[in-house]
Amino acid sequence: MTPDHPPAPQTPAEAQTVTPAPTGTPTPAPAPTGTPAPTLAPHTTPSHSIPAVIPTPAVILIGPPAAGKSAVGSLLAAELGLPFADTDDLVAAAAGKPVGDIFIDDGELAFRELERAAVARGLEAIGPDGGVLAMGSGAVLDPDVRRMLTGQVVVYLEAGFATVARRTGMDKPRVVIPGNPRGQLRAMLEERRPVYAELASITVPTDDLAPEEVAADLAKRLRA
Repeated sequence: MTPDHPPAPQTPAEAQTVTPAPTGTPTPAPAPTGTPAPTLAPHTTPSHSIPAVIPTPAVILIGPPAAGKSAVGSLLAAELGLPFADTDDLVAAAAGKPVGDIFIDDGELAFRELERAAVARGLEAIGPDGGVLAMGSGAVLDPDVRRMLTGQVVVYLEAGFATVARRTGMDKPRVVIPGNPRGQLRAMLEERRPVYAELASITVPTDDLAPEEVAADLAKRLRA
């Protein structure tokens, strides 16, 4: 929503000009001096909401599960001499239990609320020299999280279905499991891929690369 434009400020000359009153009409007395004008209290951002000002530059790693966001993020931060945070670690710390248990015990909605707050905390903690933040694969589905990424350097670690299936152990022949997890994984990747691509400032394919290779290549690109 675009706020209404405030009236243009007066110049000192305009502010001091007094229009003569009609003949016979007394001129109003000037306002007393020395009384300070009222001021508005500064806006404050409630805890766990979208930060009013997000420090920059921040390098945000997004991508599907097993793309290497945590490993690459840690290596990249060390290479650049910047602090590193992982939203999954922040969520687990806030909840006092692993993220997988949050899904089972409390449901996905509760997890996403914790994750949104973790993204906000991670960005707020980034200092003036920048930092690296690895985000959970589904965090980008939250509109508030996407707004928080505005103006950041968003790096999409791209990984195809075969790579994700191999890295998560879903590529081996096995007894058919009810619910078709491989089909669910494929559908999830298809749903999220365009969101990743739209948000990305930089896209790095990771299918045939080790985390060390991805981090080294990304550090060169960020320094260029």
